[in-house]
Amino acid sequence: MAVTGGTLVLAPAPSRPGPTAPRVRPGRRRSPGPYRRLFAVPGARGFTAGNLIARLPMGMFGISAVMMIAGQRGSYALAGAVVAAGLAATAVVAPWTARLVDRHGQARVAVPATLIAVLGSLSLVACVHAQAPAWTLFASYAATATTPNIGGMSRARWTHLLKGSPAAHHTAMSFEQAADELAYMLGPVVAAFLCTAAFPEAGTLTGAVLLLAGMLVFTAHRATEPPPSPAVRGASPLRGLKWLLPLFFVLGTMFGSLEITSVAHLGSHGLGALSGPVLALQAAGSCAAGLLYGTLRPRGLPACLAALAGAMALPWAAAATGSLLPLAPALLLAGMATAPVMVTAMSRIHAVTPPGRLNEGMTLAVTAIFAGIAAGSATAGAAIDHFGPTAPYALPAAAALAAFFLGSTGCVRASDKSVGP
Repeated sequence: MAVTGGTLVLAPAPSRPGPTAPRVRPGRRRSPGPYRRLFAVPGARGFTAGNLIARLPMGMFGISAVMMIAGQRGSYALAGAVVAAGLAATAVVAPWTARLVDRHGQARVAVPATLIAVLGSLSLVACVHAQAPAWTLFASYAATATTPNIGGMSRARWTHLLKGSPAAHHTAMSFEQAADELAYMLGPVVAAFLCTAAFPEAGTLTGAVLLLAGMLVFTAHRATEPPPSPAVRGASPLRGLKWLLPLFFVLGTMFGSLEITSVAHLGSHGLGALSGPVLALQAAGSCAAGLLYGTLRPRGLPACLAALAGAMALPWAAAATGSLLPLAPALLLAGMATAPVMVTAMSRIHAVTPPGRLNEGMTLAVTAIFAGIAAGSATAGAAIDHFGPTAPYALPAAAALAAFFLGSTGCVRASDKSVGP
């Protein structure tokens, strides 16, 4: 209390000194990272949670079916034929499913398509358990071809949500590529564990439950779903994918030949049990590189393909030394080089696909990859029988080099068209 000029003024009592807040210098506040900003988009976390749950079975179904059929019927030839027939059916059915998704909406088509696929998995389990005729196994597994392309639908949502934000879109595509690698890295491990530790049908049943649950969570977030697009004559995505589909096929050939050759090479040295961990290391490298690439400035496709061509020569060189020690880091580096290529190539799909046909365009790309994987696996298998388990490492190196020339030529042609009259 004090008196000033005849006026009574109540002054607050001096407060005790307390802890002082840290001084924040202007301009020093850290901005959130690109992934934190990405998942701050309303609804992004919800549909991503469903996306990740539904994605894991993509890496489970094949190995689960092989282990279940071979374990119950005692024939790996039958198991492999059933899975191969299912992949062939997927190559035919998946683009049509994707077209329906684009035309009528994700939730309206994906849920019933998923139910058909789940019923096919349950039918496969029942037929194997009941010792039904072999044709029922082929028919049941073929029904799973209606499984929607969850990765394509998730990428379509990001594209819808991030219009006008190329940097954020690049981060989203990098995350999606990392999610693909994570699913195909963890899926076979989880499936093999369930089929051996529980019972042979456990992998297929768990995958079916996860697929349905994840798809229901994913499609429940309707606010982030891109609007349906009516059919437009002459708007086929195949027009813009003339050189991209061969590129994805060659990349698939590279993946398939590298996997088969690595398994055979390790097996020839008595290390077949390490095939899973070593291949998982390759996928882990791609997953980590994908997340890192999402924080960096995107590069052009020719530059990414050039780095891939150099990296794919490393496993060949490592195997030629006769020592297994350099093979693991060589495969890790080769895996790290694949993520930037896939992210950039998928971005090209977005650029050339007509509006409203994005999911169909990406599904066609995935189908080309699967076809390439089948071709690469078959070619590598024949080469291993004729030349041994080391020389076929030249196949993925040659495929990567072919992808570089194909991608560079395609980008030049696309650039010429964009600046032409």
